[in-house]
Amino acid sequence: MSEMPGPSPAQDEAGRPTRALPFPQLLRISLYWLGLSSIFAGLHQLINGRILFQGLGPRGSEGTTLFLLTVGGAVVAMLVQPTVGSISDYTISRWGRRKPYIFIGSCLDIVFLYAIATSDALVAIAAFTMLLQFSSNFAQGPFQGYVPDLVPAKQVGLASALVGLMQVLGNVVGFGIAAIAIKYNQFVLGTIALGVLEFVTMLSVVLRVNEGRAPKSREGRSWFHVAREAWGTDVLRERSFVWLVGSRFFALMGGGILVQLAQNYLHQSHGLDQDQTGTTFIVVLAIVTVANLVSVVPAARVSDRIGRKKVIYASCAFGGLGLAIVALAPSISIAYIGMALFGLSSGIFLAVDWALMTDIIPKASSGRYMGISNVATASSGVVAIAFGGQLTDLVNRLAGYGAGPRAADLLGVACFALAALLLRPVDERRREDVPVGPEVSAPVGAAEAVATG
Repeated sequence: MSEMPGPSPAQDEAGRPTRALPFPQLLRISLYWLGLSSIFAGLHQLINGRILFQGLGPRGSEGTTLFLLTVGGAVVAMLVQPTVGSISDYTISRWGRRKPYIFIGSCLDIVFLYAIATSDALVAIAAFTMLLQFSSNFAQGPFQGYVPDLVPAKQVGLASALVGLMQVLGNVVGFGIAAIAIKYNQFVLGTIALGVLEFVTMLSVVLRVNEGRAPKSREGRSWFHVAREAWGTDVLRERSFVWLVGSRFFALMGGGILVQLAQNYLHQSHGLDQDQTGTTFIVVLAIVTVANLVSVVPAARVSDRIGRKKVIYASCAFGGLGLAIVALAPSISIAYIGMALFGLSSGIFLAVDWALMTDIIPKASSGRYMGISNVATASSGVVAIAFGGQLTDLVNRLAGYGAGPRAADLLGVACFALAALLLRPVDERRREDVPVGPEVSAPVGAAEAVATG
């Protein structure tokens, strides 16, 4: 099924690969993100559509119902992704250390998506969503190690732009599948289509991507010990990493409030019916997509010149302004302006935040650290639904049906402000560029990185 792992690329003393990768290889590394991103982008919209238009939950509690259906899965994702990512750092197989997890997880995703699509009971949907989060993150945790494993420092900006681009396209395709399914009442077909897309993009990695560095040695430790290591408190010594994870959480939560509750906004705040909601959501999707595509590659290139943090600050500013406009918009046409600004913000963030995370983590444990960083990704969506959805239901009851989604979008503005605040302590220098010595105060953990990679 897969070619035998090749020799590890040349590495510098900090563990960063030095051999430039051809563009097709960079593209293959990124392509699986399209499939991964499409699954939950589309699935949450499909589930929300069933809640709003098929009576899956009680009227007036739509936000609460969506939260209850997804919260268990988010907890599973937060536990599985770092743990399996860390285990993959040590895995030895003829497929390499990442591919077995990617293949098995993707196959299970199809099974659980089919189960969700054909279930009508809330308990069953919640249970299969948890299983889907397990299988998806079983694949995603190890997969995220490929960029630190294979990409040299001079190509991190380009690789990050491609990752961001594929995440954008994945969100677009997932939302597009959901919007069409909602419009034509084809929820089962739409859900299954997400699994087929992910499986096809998975093949680009399993069949064609070369393996990177050799696995770490377990040094006689059990697999249980290795799994537990993922949650070791030594991570807290990586101060810049911890602050960046916090910043990522709030930036993604701010965007998640707008995205996850977009149907509530269109249906409740602007009074659109099911067909109009589906049609308008496609228009929103087109606007956000164009803005994403316009910003993602230039943002990565600019960040190579002026630094990652300045560009992420700009992303937070665009995101906060965009959500404020959406929250206060008296008409859909005005809301489109805010959504375009959010699209610019999202494209910038997806490209540059990934590059900054890749720059500052220990390379030998990339599966572990990238897995932990995406605890923010897994948790931000469900927290957005929890706070945004509960606030939506509460304000709808107190101030009138339709006011709730607007209040939730204002909460998103505050999230972007917190994301910018938490970014301030992050040292954005590449790990290998941080000087270490008695005269230099390096970030905690930098010396270990230089010594061990």
